[in-house]
Amino acid sequence: MKPEKAMRLALAQARKASGRTTPNPPVGAIVFKGENVLGRGYTRPAGEDHAEIVALARCRKALGEDSPRGASVAVTLEPCSHTGRTGPCCEALIQAGVAKVIIGHLDPNPEVEGQGIQRLRAAGIEVEVGVLEDECRAQHRGFLSVLEQGRPFVSLKLATSLDGRIATVSGDSRWITGPESRAQVHKMRSRCDAILVGSGTALADDPALTARKGARVVHRPLRLLLDSKLTAPPSLKMIGDPGECWVLCGEEASTQAEQVLLDGGARVLRLPLAADQRVDLVAALKALAQEGLSEIFVEGGGKLAAALLRQGLIDEVSWFVAPVLLGGDGWPALGSLGIEKMSEAMELELCTLRRFGPDLCMQGIVKARKG
Repeated sequence: MKPEKAMRLALAQARKASGRTTPNPPVGAIVFKGENVLGRGYTRPAGEDHAEIVALARCRKALGEDSPRGASVAVTLEPCSHTGRTGPCCEALIQAGVAKVIIGHLDPNPEVEGQGIQRLRAAGIEVEVGVLEDECRAQHRGFLSVLEQGRPFVSLKLATSLDGRIATVSGDSRWITGPESRAQVHKMRSRCDAILVGSGTALADDPALTARKGARVVHRPLRLLLDSKLTAPPSLKMIGDPGECWVLCGEEASTQAEQVLLDGGARVLRLPLAADQRVDLVAALKALAQEGLSEIFVEGGGKLAAALLRQGLIDEVSWFVAPVLLGGDGWPALGSLGIEKMSEAMELELCTLRRFGPDLCMQGIVKARKG
């Protein structure tokens, strides 16, 4: 099997782990000989087996204890070389007697950073690095963002009318986009660690923020509510429904309101305020990374979206547009960005354009701004 084909199969496994492995990266692996796949695996939740261990175990279960010997392994990220909650994966590969390991990209974690590859090669195992590297890095983007930027990878979703409105003048927003777009958003939710909304969106829409397929809930990402003064009631679905909710507030927010939320099942994180007396977003994302989150999906409100964009805290934008018009008195998709010249406009790169029913979705990476 060609390395690229093997890595695509490993990536297919990795995508099954997205949103379910934090703080570990969602890695995938396969064990194969020739064109035959002997075992497949993806990283389990924190504290459980990594992708390589799962793939080896499935190979042995199906074909016997010595079946991995002489086989090749494709894995989307360099096998770990240190002992954390689990043992080093490179040692497991060595003990299994595999002949070759194909790796998507190096692990920049200082505890690994090439050491896994060195140990594999020292044991006489052939190693090939950088196969479908861009695709593998995209799969591990949250993990890489925490290591490289000190914060999670942040995706922003907007669903608007053709004239850029998210609600009518009365605040009615259900539904601007069609069922096909909403189904795609649920797929996006299923791949993230957490979904972030502001208190305005939570109070106006009372969303559950689950990932659903039809009527069935397939994933409950962590729900994050940005509520500087703790004004949201515990009766909100994102707090009271099954699943975990964290409320991010200012350091001086009411202790009485905090206790009410704690009694309702939420966790409250107190954070410093910025000059506008709202939660400092840079500090908030840094704190969330320290809590183990690596990929956050933002769904809530034009003001929150604009605040994150102004501070360069959005990495990816997915903008759904429906063929309807709501007019200038509707609610705008974005608050002020403070842009006075076209040369200051925020740009998206690596863009894709897809159709979902009657709607269009443009998705792209926010281009880094000079200075």
